[in-house]
Amino acid sequence: MAEPAVSANRLELLQIADAVAREKSIDKAIVIQAMADAIQKAARSRYGSENDIRAVIDEKTGEIRLSRVVEVVEEVLEDARQITLAEARQRDPEAKFGDFLSEPLPPLDFGRIAAQSAKQVIVQKVREAERERQFEEYKDRIGDIVSGIVKRVEYGNVIVDLGRAEAIVRRDEGLPRESFRYGDRIRAYVYDVRQEQRGPQIFLSRTHPQFMAKLFMQEVPEIYDGIIEIKSVARDPGSRAKIAVVSRDSSIDPVGACVGMRGSRVQAVVNELQGEKIDIIPWSPDAASFIVNALAPAEVAKVVLDEDAERIEVVVPDDQLSLAIGRRGQNVRLASQLTGWDIDILTEAEESERRQKEFQERTEIFMEALDVDEMIGQLLASEGFASVEEVAFVPDEEVAAIEGFDEDTALEIQTRAREYLERIENELTEKRVALGVEDSLVAIPGVTTPMLVAFGEHGIKTLEDLAGCATDDLTGWIERKGEETVREAGILDGFEISRQEAEDMIMRARVAAGWIEEEPETAPAEAGEGEDAEPEAEA
Repeated sequence: MAEPAVSANRLELLQIADAVAREKSIDKAIVIQAMADAIQKAARSRYGSENDIRAVIDEKTGEIRLSRVVEVVEEVLEDARQITLAEARQRDPEAKFGDFLSEPLPPLDFGRIAAQSAKQVIVQKVREAERERQFEEYKDRIGDIVSGIVKRVEYGNVIVDLGRAEAIVRRDEGLPRESFRYGDRIRAYVYDVRQEQRGPQIFLSRTHPQFMAKLFMQEVPEIYDGIIEIKSVARDPGSRAKIAVVSRDSSIDPVGACVGMRGSRVQAVVNELQGEKIDIIPWSPDAASFIVNALAPAEVAKVVLDEDAERIEVVVPDDQLSLAIGRRGQNVRLASQLTGWDIDILTEAEESERRQKEFQERTEIFMEALDVDEMIGQLLASEGFASVEEVAFVPDEEVAAIEGFDEDTALEIQTRAREYLERIENELTEKRVALGVEDSLVAIPGVTTPMLVAFGEHGIKTLEDLAGCATDDLTGWIERKGEETVREAGILDGFEISRQEAEDMIMRARVAAGWIEEEPETAPAEAGEGEDAEPEAEA
């Protein structure tokens, strides 16, 4: 009667493997392999760990086969794992060097310690397989919204049961003043899935800007269908947000579609985000229009763009200043995040005062440089001349056309302007030489004498020094520190050169220094030109 009992045990083994595979959503073969590894470990502790013991479980019958494996070698160094060719030929006449011979072992009767050890191996292997399955399942779901049940809350971090995996909403990824308890249902955005020492970790967020975008996608069919596109989102989580939308169908109002009938669509998103106020902004390809829209509900009187620095100056009526800035700068900060531009806000009174100050400064520059009285300085400034260079090098007739000027006056003013610039140039050249800046830098296109002085003051004195610079070193750079955007100054601050011009300057220095070769500018040959020209493809 012993044989049927063994069969029952074998059957039970397969049933257990099947049940574990179903419960953990992993492949049954992985569970059976884990069991084989566990039996193998137990057998080694019984027969001696120096032996190479192999265990195989038949997936159909559940039969366990144990065997000891030895390798055929020329010189035996490990008696338990190796065998000479002569001994091997006694077992198998066709044996040769490098073969592995298998010797069956009797079935093992596990003791309590061995059984415990086997159980630990199985649990560990199954857990590893389960974690691998979770990682494979969720690594492609980054950017999705998932729903789960709160399992526990630890130090402000919310552990979420997603059904077939566990995820975490860290304290800084949860909305302020929002609390969860065991059993609460929670929706969140999967922003990262990564392998860590303790297994794959699924990180969720309720503060991520894309969480709001995905919520709108769920509530607004036009966004899901691609008719309306969300261009950008800026959030102050739990307080206020701005979302920029554009329609690809001119007959559909993107803002109206997102708001919904009596605000039903936007209200569903607001409720999910604990009452976060949402401004829905129509996106525009024109940066000025988009920024004006983004500053809503404030009214804007005038904008001045600096496209190279991605900076915009916004002038608002005096009574709109607090509205444009918002509480603790919230409105302008969100508008800046939404548009990607740095926004400076001035009142009309401040702008007027600044313009008067600039006018006065220009007047004084002209009076000093050209040795003229205040009235002529003011005339030049009011005609739009911003610098002595402009006065010196514009056509004569432009200066002569100023009311009250004649050709002789214009000629005299321009002569004085050129003499002043020449004198300044000579002074700067002397300073450049005193700083030790080499003449080789003078030949770099785009580099002026004032720039050379700035280079010298910052330790750039040779072609190699300039060639070794990065674009940021010359133009400066912007970085975020917490909620603030901080601008670090560059060597050429105040010279109004673009990043592209600075990059060209560095590349020319590298060519001149022999670091790289200049790429030849070859114009494409016209079809049919020369003997080797390829024939045009027929339509």
